Amino acid sequence: MERAAAIAQIEEACKTISLAMMKINPAVRHLDDAETQNDVIKAAHQLTVELEVIKKKMIRLKGRDDSTEL
Repeated sequence: MERAAAIAQIEEACKTISLAMMKINPAVRHLDDAETQNDVIKAAHQLTVELEVIKKKMIRLKGRDDSTEL
C-alpha cells in the first residue's frame, strides 16, 4: 500500500469513528445515572481528542514534500 492510499484509509476510518461518536452524547442523557454519564462524556471527549491528533497527523503528512531537492 502506498502512502496516499494509507492516508486515505486512515482518514476514512476517522470519519467513520467521528460519525459513530456523534451518536454517543445524545444517548448519554438517557442513562439516568450521573456518575456513569460523567464518565462516558469524559471518555468520549478523550477519544475525540485522540482522534483529532490522528487527523492532524494525516494532514501534516499529506502536506510534506517528498522531494529531496532544496
